[in-house]
Formats: sequence, C-alpha cells, structure tokens
Amino acid sequence: MMMKNTFSFSLTRRRALQSLLLGVVSPTLFARQPVALRAVSLFQGATDSLAALGVTPAGIVESWTEKPVYRYLRPQLSGVPQLGLETQPALEKIVLLNPDIIFASRFRHQDIAPLLQKIAPVALLDDVFEFKKTLRVVAENLAMKSAAAQLLERWDARVATLRNLIRTRFDTANGPQVSVIEVRPDHIRSYVARSFPGSVMSELGFAWSEQAMQAQSASLRFSGMENIPLLDADIFFILLRANSPAIARQYQTLTVHPLWQQLRAVKAGQLWVVDSVPWSLSGGILGANQILNDVEYALLRGRA
Repeated sequence: MMMKNTFSFSLTRRRALQSLLLGVVSPTLFARQPVALRAVSLFQGATDSLAALGVTPAGIVESWTEKPVYRYLRPQLSGVPQLGLETQPALEKIVLLNPDIIFASRFRHQDIAPLLQKIAPVALLDDVFEFKKTLRVVAENLAMKSAAAQLLERWDARVATLRNLIRTRFDTANGPQVSVIEVRPDHIRSYVARSFPGSVMSELGFAWSEQAMQAQSASLRFSGMENIPLLDADIFFILLRANSPAIARQYQTLTVHPLWQQLRAVKAGQLWVVDSVPWSLSGGILGANQILNDVEYALLRGRA
C-alpha cells in the first residue's frame, strides 16, 4: 500500500516558494522580524495601556480587587504571570522573567527603583492616573507610537461626540454640574476634578462645585449624613463595589435620607450606578473608555 506524503508549510515558506516560482524574491522576505520587547507592569494603568496596545506583558502585579486580574482585562491577560501586590512587587519573580522594560510608578516604586534598574530599564510614571501620558510612555518604549496615536484619535472623536450630546441634553450655560461619588461602608468618597474619573468628566465638559475645584487631593471624604448637601449636582455617577453587603446597606441608608431627597440629581432622576473598577481603579485608556460608555448610556437613557 502506498502511503500518502503529508507536508506542512508555514506562511513564510509558502511565500518563499511562490516567489521563487515566479522568479522574483522580495528583499524583505527573509528579513528578521522585530522581536517584541518583554514588558513588566507594576501598576494598573500600565497594565491597562499594554492591553490597549495589544501587548501581552511578561508579568503584571495583582489587581486591587477582582483578583488577580480585573474582569474587563481577563480576555487579554488571563494567564499572565503574577508579580505580587502593586505596593510590594516580588523582585525575584521579575528577575526570572528577564524583562526588557519595566513600567513602574514613582509614588509606589521610587524606593526600589535602583534595584529594578539592575534588572531592566525602568520607566517611572509620576501620576498613575494620567492615562494619556501613561499610554504615550508605554507606546514610546515599545516603538508603538502610531498605535497609541490611533487610540487617542478615537478617544478625541468619542469625547467630541459626547460633549455635543451633553449640550443638547442639559440646558446650562457652563455645562451640567457632576458629582462622582463612591459609597464605602463607613463614609462617602467624592471624586473631584484632579482624580482619574474627574479628568474624564472635565474633558467631557462637566462642571464642578467650588469645593471640588479647590480640592488638592483626588477625592473628598464625608463621614456624616449632614454633609449630603455638599454632593449636590445635576447628575450623579455612583460607584458601588459588587458583592459588598456593607456597602449595599450604606447606600440604602443614604438614599432614604431626607437630605438626599432634596438633591437636584435625585429630583431629576439623574442617578447612575456604575462599576467602581474602571471608574476608580483602572487608570488606563480602556477603563476611561468604559467611563465614556457609562456616560453615553446615561445621556441616552436619562430624563434631562
């Protein structure tokens, strides 16, 4: 019995044979392809940026919640080696990965930066919530500036569209006032213009209370219900963490309080519960785009 011969050709070999048969060989046909750099991310914004650029990191630190990787990043990053906590990455694990570049936060990692630099070049970011800068720095170090530019062009187009929609939905001269609050078991955190979600809200043209504009930190903390009037705004985005009975009880207590019932957003039905992970913990352009998704949903479904 004759046995059939089986052959398996790679795409490169197939192209080579085709070129030889045609009598023409491309000068780039056998050129060495650029090797992707092995990148390690030590903070969430860099991890998000790598995923946005289509890069699978050599290693990442654990997410703050939904451990070990935020749900919205799992389709791209599940299985990536874990390097411990963002506040205390495991140096011995980083060494074993033999990275070409390490993306770190100056605030978190300045003290260990000399040790990191002995492992690989380190890109230290000053503000982990400046997602556009993080994206640009990551892209520049990976020779992917054009890919980052395309992501930012799409971002600008989305923002322009939503700014126009906001103007049509709210009849205010200086833009509707926004309040971005996170309910915690023992207090309410109000994010301001200097925060990650606040920067997105400002870019969309939302206005802030005078207190929020003057704040020097990323958020304000309110422990007592008597502070509820300070949250007043035309529209609320309310960050709730999933699977927390304590937070659910606190939110229920908040919403039945008489002072809460007097707020403009409550009376107008402009209360939108959103996922706290992309809004406050992601620090990257993918998370920021999820914020735009939520704002768009609110504008299209709201009663303003």
